[in-house]
Amino acid sequence: MHIGLAEAQPKQEEIKEGIHELVSMARTEVGASESSAAVQGVGRIPGNALAFFLLSSCGMRSPGGGVDNGRQGNLSGKLIIPVVLKTPIQLTSFLRAAKSIINSGNVNAPGLSQSTSRTRSLVYRPDIDGLRAFAILSVLVFHAFPHFLPGGFIGVDIFFVISGYLISDIIVRRLELGSFNFGEFYAHRVRRIFPSLIVVLGTTLILGFIFLPPSQLVRLGNHTVASAGFLENYVLLWESGYFDVSSDLKSLKHIWSLAIEEQFYLIYPLLLWMAWKRGSRLAIGFMVLLGALSFGMNILGVTESPIKTFLNLPTRFWEFLGGAALSYARLSNKNEMWGARVRALVANYCSVAVQKNARSLLSWVGVLVLCISALLMHQTLLYPGWWALVVVLGAFAVLAAGPNVWVNRVVLGNRFMVFIGLISYPLYLWHWPLLTFARILDPATPSLESRLFALLLSVLLAILTYSLVEKPVRSRRGASWLLTFMLCVALFLIGSFGYVAAYRAKLQLQAQAESSDAFNWGWISPDPACTKAYPAFSKHFCSLSNPIKKPTVMLLGDSHSNHLYPGLVTALKSTEEVVLNLGVGGCPPFSGLASFEKGLRDNICVDTVKEALQVAITSNQIKMIILSSRGPLYLTGRGFGVGGSELISNRQLSLIDSPQVTDFRMMYEIAMRQTLSDLAKSGKEVVFVLDIPELGFDPESCVNSRIVWFTKSVRELCAVSRKEFDHRNREYREIVAKVLMDFPRVKIFDASGRLCDSSWCWGMKDGQMFYRDNNHLSVIGSEYVAKGLSLLIKD
Repeated sequence: MHIGLAEAQPKQEEIKEGIHELVSMARTEVGASESSAAVQGVGRIPGNALAFFLLSSCGMRSPGGGVDNGRQGNLSGKLIIPVVLKTPIQLTSFLRAAKSIINSGNVNAPGLSQSTSRTRSLVYRPDIDGLRAFAILSVLVFHAFPHFLPGGFIGVDIFFVISGYLISDIIVRRLELGSFNFGEFYAHRVRRIFPSLIVVLGTTLILGFIFLPPSQLVRLGNHTVASAGFLENYVLLWESGYFDVSSDLKSLKHIWSLAIEEQFYLIYPLLLWMAWKRGSRLAIGFMVLLGALSFGMNILGVTESPIKTFLNLPTRFWEFLGGAALSYARLSNKNEMWGARVRALVANYCSVAVQKNARSLLSWVGVLVLCISALLMHQTLLYPGWWALVVVLGAFAVLAAGPNVWVNRVVLGNRFMVFIGLISYPLYLWHWPLLTFARILDPATPSLESRLFALLLSVLLAILTYSLVEKPVRSRRGASWLLTFMLCVALFLIGSFGYVAAYRAKLQLQAQAESSDAFNWGWISPDPACTKAYPAFSKHFCSLSNPIKKPTVMLLGDSHSNHLYPGLVTALKSTEEVVLNLGVGGCPPFSGLASFEKGLRDNICVDTVKEALQVAITSNQIKMIILSSRGPLYLTGRGFGVGGSELISNRQLSLIDSPQVTDFRMMYEIAMRQTLSDLAKSGKEVVFVLDIPELGFDPESCVNSRIVWFTKSVRELCAVSRKEFDHRNREYREIVAKVLMDFPRVKIFDASGRLCDSSWCWGMKDGQMFYRDNNHLSVIGSEYVAKGLSLLIKD
């Protein structure tokens, strides 16, 4: 039976007074709960919103279904909420809920915000640091033990969601007050991100000078420049991607995610600010549209260009907005936005217990989704795509559940998880360089002990960095413009040092190539005369042994053709032969066959090989054409090696004229037959080179070329077993032999015959280094192999 309004009037007055008292208590409580830990949590509740929350939590409602916010923070006796009490029990429930909320210090209401002064502070949420801990631990395990947690890379997506939520909370809160300042915002970002990054980049560069040979120091210097400029994601894209064949040796590749985050911080505040000037609802609608466009680009791009999609901000933008959506819902504008209204609707139909259980279920579902994703996802999936949506929704669910549900409070909010979360940023920065150095300095795959030591050391360094660098800088009050400027200068200097390091290492490599040292790793400089004559190859392999005369012998293929050039020129120096070298890295010398890393589909191979074959066929002076390429890579799509980096190469083939053919072996055979047929019609002599052995390890581990070694000084046996070589090349040689049976005039040169005996295929022999990396010949090796090849030309 309902109690009449007139009869209930005295009780409503008592309730009004009680609400005012509770609001006063809440304001006192939140004013005393300032946290200097981080900018985290949800906004605090305005007085009228607190009243509404308390009423709705008890199952009561106002006739209008909501509360008119009016001016935030202005109570002054204007809080009038006619309440319809269905039973006396509801009043008791109301008072208990109110006292519980105030006494527990939980003055946070999902979907609601408040302003107690000119600036509103945010309540610290330990569970967010716990979620950060889950993310960083996933990444660490994935990088150190990828087979144990194959989907650990989702930790980066979780970081994106958290960042989108927190940064939006900061910006929207300031925009509501009209106090957002770009200078202060970016200065805070500098003081938050730059100190630890400067320390890690500087230390990594110093270690590179000590530990790394010139070839790897060039890479480190270039990536230091990219990391200091927050462009690492695009450098990785230019170098073929995050999962390319040498990515495990890139000490700073993990900065790609930080680069995307910083690019988001540069663009997002400006976009939100411009839209907010037209109204908060329009701003949020605009962000929803941007998120939809970004997600659409992600879905469309992940099939054709997964690496570009993986490393690009436009296709990752929606993940940040996934977290921002929660902030939009919880930080309402003066016009009481949909976040509070949704809660009002829920409150009318759900009791406190139901709402609590729903939030608890939401948290459990979110955590389980993230755990299952980390265990079952793997890097061969088309990611981000739809898979990333699963991760984003999981992280969103955990954040939306709030700090007081059991999982968030007990599991994520425990001291260990909070501690790891607090050091997660420097821990993320430190772990990968240390793991990389373990891989570089250990001639074989780093042992379990080496990887565990690297992780433990990264934790220790993260604690020191957080305590001695990050915390002191962040705890400084005021704008600290001088400090901000000095941090910017320091990061610029680190990038400059990286550039100088790369430049000096390149000079050292060139000096090695021009010397007569037995350990000549090989360096082929661009040939201006060749690129002028054949401009289509200005960005590819193009060398001409005598620019005055017309070429008589042509090398055509990928880098496994290119590395034969210096040796062949030396072997034919006493003859009248002029060698032309044309080719493209990663492109077999066959017409109509596209070759590309998964996610980087293009027709570069098709176009350039077509151009090269046209030169070979139409030139009257060219009498002999030598075809050479890394055949096993194209047939399997995989590299070869013990360290893992070569194993994750994902090479793809496609026949332009027969797209229905999907088997790589069949594609290779069809394209090879077509090419040999075209060359046979032209009357040219053809030599087909059976590929050299792939070592599967870094040949620099065979010589004492570093100042410091992590384990034993040099590899005892600089060779790969003949059994491994035969297994790797069996299908490749069977297909080549099958095709060449139909072209008896084609000469065959087996490059492995110069490097292998019955037991071993040698990377170094009699003090001569034959390889410059795990699958390319050095200048010495090129000369050694080309002696045999030249006999077929002279014959």
